[in-house]
Amino acid sequence: MTALLDRIAKAASTTAFGLSALAVAFFLFAAAVVVGFLFWQTNKLFTDQVLATLTAESRILSSELKVGGQGKLIETVTALSRPEGLGLYYLADTSGSKIAGNLNRIPPELDTDGHGGVFSYQPSEGDGPAHLAVAIPVDLGPDLRLIVGRDVEDQRAFANSIRSVFLLGFGLLSIVGLLGGLAVSRRIVNRMDQITATSRQIMDGDLSQRIPTTGRGGELDGLASNLNEMLDRIESLMNGLREVSDNIAHDLKTPLNRLRNSAEAALRDSRGEDAYREGLERTIEKADELIKTFNALLLIARLEAGPLEDSTETFDLGRLVADVSELYSPAAEEAGFALAIEVEQGVFVCGNRQLIGQAMANLIDNAIKYSRGGEPGSTITVRAYRLDGQPAISVGDHGPGITEADRERALKRFVRLEASRTKPGTGLGLSLVAAVARLHHGEVRLEDNYPGLKVVLLLSSKCLIATAEGQGVAAAGIAAQ
Repeated sequence: MTALLDRIAKAASTTAFGLSALAVAFFLFAAAVVVGFLFWQTNKLFTDQVLATLTAESRILSSELKVGGQGKLIETVTALSRPEGLGLYYLADTSGSKIAGNLNRIPPELDTDGHGGVFSYQPSEGDGPAHLAVAIPVDLGPDLRLIVGRDVEDQRAFANSIRSVFLLGFGLLSIVGLLGGLAVSRRIVNRMDQITATSRQIMDGDLSQRIPTTGRGGELDGLASNLNEMLDRIESLMNGLREVSDNIAHDLKTPLNRLRNSAEAALRDSRGEDAYREGLERTIEKADELIKTFNALLLIARLEAGPLEDSTETFDLGRLVADVSELYSPAAEEAGFALAIEVEQGVFVCGNRQLIGQAMANLIDNAIKYSRGGEPGSTITVRAYRLDGQPAISVGDHGPGITEADRERALKRFVRLEASRTKPGTGLGLSLVAAVARLHHGEVRLEDNYPGLKVVLLLSSKCLIATAEGQGVAAAGIAAQ
């Protein structure tokens, strides 16, 4: 029981319950205004009807006096004064003595100002309940005094029933609204408790935990999905950091040891100054390779952390692909490759030209480095085109390719699928391409080129500019150059 009360108290103290209670209060206030207005209008309608009936009756009785005299008036009043009827009459002489009618006396409420009004009367002899009535005086001259009234007890009973229903309905609405608020707030509290529990597990170091969703697609499910995507990204970055730490120990420690050993060997060389010079030159070359590795790491870190909006421009993707391919044509020919360029016209994108160009250069360099040149079919194909409405760049070769099981791992930092690691490289080329793709809200696909590998750099459709618009922007940029 105590636990239940604690849960109710916790739910009642939430913002959701406060908002629900506020909504219920506003609804009750609006309903009270509407019902009060309807009640007032109904009461006014009944009152107007009663007054109109009394006014018409008073005119008829006045005409009876004028046409038939006092006797005719007494006869008419006596006929109308039925014991159980709704009509009420009291005809008296100047002294106030009753001549005819079904009222026992002149209501004192009407003596104060001589005007009509509401009064209570006893419909029959005895101690029965008093009834409510409305009456007006009829001007018959100085010799007679006539009161004409109408029993409105039914109208009062109707009004009381409306009031009772109104109060009962408001009470039920208040209770149901508050219970609904408790239920809604309790449901939200349960979801928040799940989020809190998951967050605490994540803070304790279990990054594999995810916030549960109901699958109904509400706002909380949307929030949970966004948080889960953020957690996926954080877990991926943390795993990448651990992999980088492990790979640095292998990929950077070894070159540093070689660098030290080279310097030490130069110092021990008996040739003297010539040996020192050769040793320094080799040291500088190896240091340059290390600097390239660190620069690549810094560039990837900036790509994953920095915004893109301030460095974007609209450019022709086909022209960029042609320019970069032309720069690598001599290197490809020297390695024994034919570089084929296929460019679809009118593919204009909004992005960072330098980064996309660097990613493409890495892809061509990898194709040259890991393919077999000088053999039949040793062609590297570079394309710029639209893929399902999205701008895309692909570089395909006919080398050994990458097995499907290793493709996801190949996009991570410092991953080199060459077991011997005899070829130059740091294992950061495809990582840089993947970082550029993420920065442009796209993706990198490693596909089979039958034979060989085809790498597709797919940019987001948000980066694709309509052909006519893009051509106009590009033309303006070319003219400015």
